Amino acid sequence: MEFVKEFATFLHQKGIIRFGDFTLASGKKSSYYVDLRLVPSFPHQFRRMIKHLQNTISEEVGLDNFDAIASVPTGGLVIASALAFETVKPLVYVRSQAKSYGTGKLVEGIVTKGMRVLVVDDVATTGGSIINGIKELRKEGAIISDSYVIVNRLEGAQDSLGQEKVRLRHILDILNIAKTLNESKIIDESVLDRVQKQVSIKP
Repeated sequence: MEFVKEFATFLHQKGIIRFGDFTLASGKKSSYYVDLRLVPSFPHQFRRMIKHLQNTISEEVGLDNFDAIASVPTGGLVIASALAFETVKPLVYVRSQAKSYGTGKLVEGIVTKGMRVLVVDDVATTGGSIINGIKELRKEGAIISDSYVIVNRLEGAQDSLGQEKVRLRHILDILNIAKTLNESKIIDESVLDRVQKQVSIKP
């Protein structure tokens, strides 16, 4: 797909995805690092990404089959905000921890009982932060069956969300990206091999 090739190349060219030896926030070692929070610094590519996400959701889920868009700060919230603006849908988000002042709520925005909510995030690894958000939204009465990320790291998130009866869908996955960059001679076989060994879905 043309979008995948162009977007994967853009991510690498701008250092949004880097290959090497990295330690993630969880303490886990990784053969690559992806920081989609840099994408909005490139407005044309950011807009293409949002439009592609919108079109994919329209085809796979249908824009009439959900009432609102939700996300978890911070990376996913920028994407969800732009998507909510484009689709003219209400936006809600789930804090990682409640404020110590004001209402002390975890869910910001209006969620009503029976509201169908689509959850959006930037990257999925194990799916922990998305699942925490889903649980809080469900406490407010939300119905959630689908979630989207831009990049799926293929490290268990799909199965974890499946246990919560939520389908995890993605625009790109890390194998996708690595294979595309390898075919374009941007990364060599050894880098691709390291990525393949890291993911839970073996090629």
